Amino acid sequence: MTETSKIRIRISNRLRWGILGCANIAVEAVMPAIAASELNVLEAVASRDLDKGRAVAERFGIAKAYGSYEELLRDPDIDAIYIPLPNHLHKEWTIKAAEAGKHVLCEKPIALNAREAEEMAEACARAGVVLAEAFMYRHHPRIDTILGLVRGGEIGELRAIRGSFTFNNAEDHANIRLRPEWGGGSLYDVGVYPLTAARLITGSEPEAVTVHALFSPEHGNVDMMASGLVEFAGGVSLTFDCGMWADYRNTLEIVGTKGRIEVPESFKPEPGTPDCIVYANGQRRVIEPSPVNQYSLQADDFARAVFGETPQRFAPDDAVKNMRLVEACLLSARERRRVTLGNQ
Repeated sequence: MTETSKIRIRISNRLRWGILGCANIAVEAVMPAIAASELNVLEAVASRDLDKGRAVAERFGIAKAYGSYEELLRDPDIDAIYIPLPNHLHKEWTIKAAEAGKHVLCEKPIALNAREAEEMAEACARAGVVLAEAFMYRHHPRIDTILGLVRGGEIGELRAIRGSFTFNNAEDHANIRLRPEWGGGSLYDVGVYPLTAARLITGSEPEAVTVHALFSPEHGNVDMMASGLVEFAGGVSLTFDCGMWADYRNTLEIVGTKGRIEVPESFKPEPGTPDCIVYANGQRRVIEPSPVNQYSLQADDFARAVFGETPQRFAPDDAVKNMRLVEACLLSARERRRVTLGNQ
């Protein structure tokens, strides 16, 4: 990105977004959040179905709708791109956006594997643009609260983390999550949440993983359920399960030698959900809910990084490490063995 472009963005005081596609996550969550945020504005939307794109643009009062992604990338009034496309398209369109001089917020998982993530990070670095993986939960203030409690020793020494994220879409056989060549499966879709949370809470990278999964022939042989053990140094571990063929659950528990922290509705909290519940020293303490939209906070944090106001908290290297862990989990599940990180 040129210095002239940076100056133009700063003068506008708003990061101008183009949305690449009309996926449900974009229309129902991210676009309303960008519109409601402090530092961002929706500038354009693109869809290969122009009528659909125009309908979405009208819904949000967006002036521009394009019938191709290429047209949107050529728009000089677009500063940043949000990519909610199927997983197998993340690499292609992130690199194209970077080459067009656009900053990129790419939906999770950022890629299909670590090598793809590395190529995306390299392309964005060459272009001088910001690249971030869209894990909205990490921008909720409850995360800093929880990290402060853990690192401040309130629950003693960290011993274990337990996380779950499951839902049931087994009857939706046309869903893109059931297409393995498109990056379908529960580990890619929801397993990434407890996996990234454990890396964040421990502040370290795992040493090994053991994962057992249900690969369903009637669902494209993707992992419809997975359960696993992720080993960190010092005997600390994450036990997790994720799935697309189970009752809805969305939980996180952090266990220490002197207490524990429960995080209700950990990754997608509903209004009124406590930020967390702390059990320590024989007491139960509820941390009251923060009335925020974590998607809006994600957009504002991204904008501040683009403006140079704050460092990027989760740099592209973090996304690469996420993908190394996901790769190891998938390999373990497919080969039914313990996989050591760095020796896959």
